[in-house]
Amino acid sequence: MFDNLSEKLQRVFKNLRGEGKLTAENMEQALKEIRVALLEADVHFRVVKQFIEGVRQKALGEEVLTALSPAQQVIKIVHEELIRVLGSHASRLRFANDPPTVMLIVGLQGSGKTTSTGKLARWLSRNGHSPLMVSVDVYRPAARKQLSVIARQIGLPVYEGAEGEDKPSELARGARREAVQTGRDVVLVDTAGRLHIDEELMVELQELKKLLAPTEILFVADAMTGQDAVKSAEEFHKRLGITGVILTKMDGDARGGAALSIRHVTGQPLKFVGVGEKFDALEPFHPDRVASRILGMGDMLSFIEKVGQAVEQKKAEELQRQILEDDFTLQDFRDQMKQLRKLGPLDSILSMLPGVGPLKQLKDVKVNEDQIKRVVAIIDSMTIQERANHMIINGSRRRRIARGSGTTVQEVNQLLKQYAQARKMMKSLSGGLMGKRLGRLNLPGL
Repeated sequence: MFDNLSEKLQRVFKNLRGEGKLTAENMEQALKEIRVALLEADVHFRVVKQFIEGVRQKALGEEVLTALSPAQQVIKIVHEELIRVLGSHASRLRFANDPPTVMLIVGLQGSGKTTSTGKLARWLSRNGHSPLMVSVDVYRPAARKQLSVIARQIGLPVYEGAEGEDKPSELARGARREAVQTGRDVVLVDTAGRLHIDEELMVELQELKKLLAPTEILFVADAMTGQDAVKSAEEFHKRLGITGVILTKMDGDARGGAALSIRHVTGQPLKFVGVGEKFDALEPFHPDRVASRILGMGDMLSFIEKVGQAVEQKKAEELQRQILEDDFTLQDFRDQMKQLRKLGPLDSILSMLPGVGPLKQLKDVKVNEDQIKRVVAIIDSMTIQERANHMIINGSRRRRIARGSGTTVQEVNQLLKQYAQARKMMKSLSGGLMGKRLGRLNLPGL
């Protein structure tokens, strides 16, 4: 996410660093380039105007122009302004004093409401809550069936409705009653959507709001629709009073305009972002972390949290030792490919790491089931000596490995290249910020 914007902003800062000193003239040129970068990222024009003005006022002060490192000062100012636009601080879900807490999930049809309901239920379950889901979309039978399927997949309950409950209000009341009787502390209400905003939809949602008095009204928007998502959020807020936004498909949105615009336009926080199809691919939105990622500073907190959730502790400790001691063999590479699969796309993981500029080619490495099978087959066809020391794998050995694994020499070469890149990345990390952070973990033997 934010790939295009990040690349353009870093280019602006690189040009600033190349200047002998910072002047009002080259600062204005930089602001012009930042403005274009934001507009091309599909950021709302009002947000862009306010952002540029905020940076200009701070950057053209005497203390910045005369600073020893003016370019770094400008980066700091842009970072602060990004955090302000994105929301200053993470906005947590609110819960009712007397459970169950009711959360209304609203949005247009096709935005990902039902899937987001399942993802949010899973997130709540993993964070100490016991959610119950219910679909009140009585117009599309497939919608209620879809939520039931999702509920089975994530192992959480869904209220199917009692006999005679065929209205949204009846289903919602029944779900709340069920939650009270079964000790569930959160009720997630997946509402009906339309392809466009209409009066009938809004009246129904307003009636549900009046009936349920929800603690949260979460608007689900598709990040790929850009400013259309922002406009829809603004309209829903005017009519319904949303309390937060879940932005889906952020992993596929290289521009990021919706994320940078939605709080300014609606006044309501972005609370979660969907970053993949799996049910654990829902992340709380942290403005400061996202601002750092946009500026290429990385997001070590999210990286550490993600690794902590997906990787077994013993394996994590072993990987940390290998990183610090530069002791990472092909056998280890085989094992770690399986661990990386749990973390998600490599480009998403690399975007969290600072100082990986020279290794940007790694973002094109996609880890999928077929690739993992090929990696395992190729490495399993190597001798113990070859796995321990890749340098001895010459041309004849590569041909033998290809025959034994049912692959081609080109695929063997590609694997060895990817392995070399991984070693290079780990060596870079062990000597930089990552190494310092790992050293503070006080792991046995480190």
